[in-house]
Amino acid sequence: MIDIKNLVHRYTIWESDTKKSKKTVLDDVTLDISPGQLVAILGPNGSGKSTLAKHLNVLLLPDEGTVWIDGKDTKDAKALWDIRSTVGMVFQNPDNQIVGTSVEEDVAFGPENKNLPSTLIQEKVADSLRAVGLLHKRKSSPFRLSGGQKQRVAIAGALAGTPRCIVLDEPTAMLDPAARKEVIHVIHKLNKEAGITIVLITHHTDEVVGADKIILMNQGHIIQEGTPKEVFDNFELLKKVKMDVPQVTELAWNLARQGIPIKTPVLTEEQFVTEMMRIYEDGKNREDC
Repeated sequence: MIDIKNLVHRYTIWESDTKKSKKTVLDDVTLDISPGQLVAILGPNGSGKSTLAKHLNVLLLPDEGTVWIDGKDTKDAKALWDIRSTVGMVFQNPDNQIVGTSVEEDVAFGPENKNLPSTLIQEKVADSLRAVGLLHKRKSSPFRLSGGQKQRVAIAGALAGTPRCIVLDEPTAMLDPAARKEVIHVIHKLNKEAGITIVLITHHTDEVVGADKIILMNQGHIIQEGTPKEVFDNFELLKKVKMDVPQVTELAWNLARQGIPIKTPVLTEEQFVTEMMRIYEDGKNREDC
C-alpha cells in the first residue's frame, strides 16, 4: 500500500533577509504499510510526523529517496490524481477544512469535483455520514457542530472520495477528551469494518494502543517500529524523547520497579485490572499452600 525508501526532506530556512540554509526534517526514513493496517506515527513536536504525512498525499515531494503509493511513485506527475484519489487527508484544524454551508454540502465537495452523477454523489454523502455517525446532521450548518463533530465531518469528506487509505494528521490535537474519544472510535470503526488503511499521526500515546503498528519518530528519524506492546515495553525510550505515556502504563511500570510481579507493558485499564486480579489470586494460592 505505502512503501517508503530512504526518504529525505529538507526545508529552506531564512537565517536573515539575504542568507538561507537547508534544514533536514526527514532523514533516511524507510517504512512500509500494508493494506488494511492501522498504523500510528508517534513522536514529539518537531519529530517530522506531519512532514511525513504530507508526502503520503503528494503535498510534498522527496528531496532524496522514493515514496510509492499503491505502486505509484509520487514523483510521477501523471500519477498525482490516482494517488490523491487513493489517499484521503484529514488535518489538525477541522475549521480549516469546512467549505460548505451545510454538512451534506461540505461532504459532497470532493465527489462534485470529480463530476460524478448527482444520484451517486448523494449516495456517497449519505454513506460517508452514516459511517461517522452524523447522517442525522446532514442539513445542519457545520459551524454549529462541536469540535469532535466537525472533525468527523472532515473524515466523512475524505471518505466520500472512496479512498483506500486515510491519513489523519493530529486530528484530535484541538479537541477535548470526549471529542478525542469519539473521533478515535470512528477511526477504528472505518479500519475494522470498512477495511480502510489508516495512518494516524499523533503525539497522544493513549490514542495508539489499538494500532496494528507504531512508528516512533524523533528528530526526523524512525527510532523504533513495532506493535504497541513492543513500543510501550521500551518505557525508558519513550521518556527519553519526552513522550507522555498512558497513566495506566506508567502506573504498572512503577509497580514493577517496586517489585510487584506485574507483567508489563500494560496498555489499558482492563489489562491492569486483569493483572491485579492475577497477582491477588497467585498470592492467595500461595497462602493456601
